[in-house]
Amino acid sequence: MKLVLAYINPFKLEEVRDAVKATGASGMSVTNVEGFGRQTGHTETYRGAEYDVSFTPKLRIEILVSDSMTPAVVSAIETSARSGSIGDGKIAVMPLDDVIRIRTGERGEEAI
Repeated sequence: MKLVLAYINPFKLEEVRDAVKATGASGMSVTNVEGFGRQTGHTETYRGAEYDVSFTPKLRIEILVSDSMTPAVVSAIETSARSGSIGDGKIAVMPLDDVIRIRTGERGEEAI
């Protein structure tokens, strides 16, 4: 089993969600986050005053998947989140030792 983490632009969420659902993944969690990478922020103007924005708003997506579904889910996120501009995001895949569905006590892939 794997945990797929993706950091994407907020305006790509619906496209990514639809692509992930099409792979057969059973669910995903989304969190609003802020951060910086190679972009290192930018300058904005508000009412004539310039100010630095150090962190860029992103969405963090977490998806629990079986080993066999991982390549399809990663590919779906990668293609649907890509705009071709700097700051499109990152995808990380991490191994999971166990998953437990609290309601039923199911463990492993049955709990995903």
